Amino acid sequence: MYKKHLKTYFGYDSFRDNQEEIIRAVMEGRDVFASMPTGGGKSLCYQLPGLMREGLTVVISPLIALMKDQVDDGLSRGIPAAFLNSTLESDETAEIYSRLYRKQIKLLYLSPERLAAEGYMDRLKELNVTFFAVDEAHCLSEWGHDFRPDYLVLSRLRENFPDIPIAAFTATATHRVQEDITRILCLKDPFMVRASFNRKELAYHIKPKTEVLAQISSYIKDHPRDAGIVYRLSRKDVEKTVDHLRNRGIKALPYHAGMKNEDRTLHQELFNNDEVQVIVATTAFGMGVDKSNIRFVIHGDLPKSMEAYYQETGRAGRDGMDSDCLLFFGTGDIVRQKYFIDQLDSSEEQQKSTDNLNRLVRLCTVNVCRRKQILAHFGEELEGNCGSCDVCNDTTEKIEATVDAQKLLSAVLRAKEGFGITHIIDIVCGADTAKIRDNRHQELKTYGVGKDKSKKWWRGIVDELIGQEMIYQDTNRYNVLKMTDKGRKVLFGEETFFISDATASRDSSTGKDSLFRRTALDAGPVDEGLLLKLKDARKELAREKHVPPYIIFSDKTLAEMARLKPETGSELLEVSGVGEKKLEAYGEVFLPVIREFVSE
Repeated sequence: MYKKHLKTYFGYDSFRDNQEEIIRAVMEGRDVFASMPTGGGKSLCYQLPGLMREGLTVVISPLIALMKDQVDDGLSRGIPAAFLNSTLESDETAEIYSRLYRKQIKLLYLSPERLAAEGYMDRLKELNVTFFAVDEAHCLSEWGHDFRPDYLVLSRLRENFPDIPIAAFTATATHRVQEDITRILCLKDPFMVRASFNRKELAYHIKPKTEVLAQISSYIKDHPRDAGIVYRLSRKDVEKTVDHLRNRGIKALPYHAGMKNEDRTLHQELFNNDEVQVIVATTAFGMGVDKSNIRFVIHGDLPKSMEAYYQETGRAGRDGMDSDCLLFFGTGDIVRQKYFIDQLDSSEEQQKSTDNLNRLVRLCTVNVCRRKQILAHFGEELEGNCGSCDVCNDTTEKIEATVDAQKLLSAVLRAKEGFGITHIIDIVCGADTAKIRDNRHQELKTYGVGKDKSKKWWRGIVDELIGQEMIYQDTNRYNVLKMTDKGRKVLFGEETFFISDATASRDSSTGKDSLFRRTALDAGPVDEGLLLKLKDARKELAREKHVPPYIIFSDKTLAEMARLKPETGSELLEVSGVGEKKLEAYGEVFLPVIREFVSE
């Protein structure tokens, strides 16, 4: 029965990993906790049982844009869905309530703010709710990357609906976040799923940041047909990047918290509708992105945490097609992040943010598979190399720097592990400062041993040593540098020390396509001419129906059409992503395009 609904409404012949087991648990009335990667098919796990269960399914969703996309997508599949939020006029809201009371809606999307309104829980009790799904459930946890206090109202769901199953879904939950979610929602003996966080379709690349605007535009120029997101740390950086890209003929729009709501909404709609190639954004542009054909995510600056990096890169490749994640890293990023950390009031928050920063610096500097490091953060092991990151593909260079590491480590030890980064670099460079004279550090054997190289170089060595856990900053003693056992082994010649090209290289080139794992739309015998015509037809239809093109069909589905060239309805049903509802709605548009192309 499940597979019949899967094909009819969603156009798929088989479930992805864990989907069928989650759906079965929900249908049996069990609570569920599911941590599944972005693009892993979480929404189907509540949409399909919402269709099959008696009564109303309520989906708690954090962002208005995300609600609208999911409702549009559901309606395109023949699923009776609706949302209630602040964008609706009073008559539209009244119409939706009328349909709810007439039991004409199966899936209702709500924001936590609406759920928190006084008396709203009681109103829901009038609507025969039989299942709650909490999307983006990491927002419940203060340890999640996007904690939202308004989500805590969900702790009252169990009290008000003691016998109704609750399912929590998230793409980025560490074990600590998982414990918070199950505790706050009072999940009863939940069916637990921790799917692999390994997004095999994503290729990870980290490059030295030199002329970052030129580096960003160079990559985008090499991928003119691909849609992508560029993340920058500040609003000023966003605007500068947009201007730079536009001056080079790239259609780009900004997105940040300093813009008017209506402008942000318009820019996201234009991006969703393939009217612009690139959105340049701060982290304000995150969970509300449901666009399936994003082929690249570029970070022009270091993200705030590993969870944020995973979530932001996870915007790419939601349709399962190969996509690139490119991060430009420079030591200046560390300085900027530390400045923000120092502004935090809570020492606990400062420590948490410092730990996050150190993890990201290790990701950028340690010559270990990028994917392996990301997965390890979420408690998952990866055996062997992934074959789709710059480290595993040998496009990042390992450069030995043992002697320089020994010079700096010796300075740390001879200064009795009592001074911070700047002072230790001053010792190595032979600087003449009052602090050096006051401590008589000009008399140390390591004084001036590194004056042939710049302070920027030595700062890079420090960052590498921290990233590779050779030294650490003692936060209880004004961030003085202390040596670890691993550092002592390098100092005394028991181990060799390597740095990454992110530290050593000062070449502004980003490299060409050969550095990136890209099969994307040209994987297999896809007819590119037909694919372009299908995309044109999709875009025209999307404009007519006022929905984003990916709501009609994903790029992956169009690519399969261009490969198989179906000319009848039954043949079109063989294409992944085409179900009976979409065949009925869109078959008359796409089949003539294919037939005409084949006949020509």
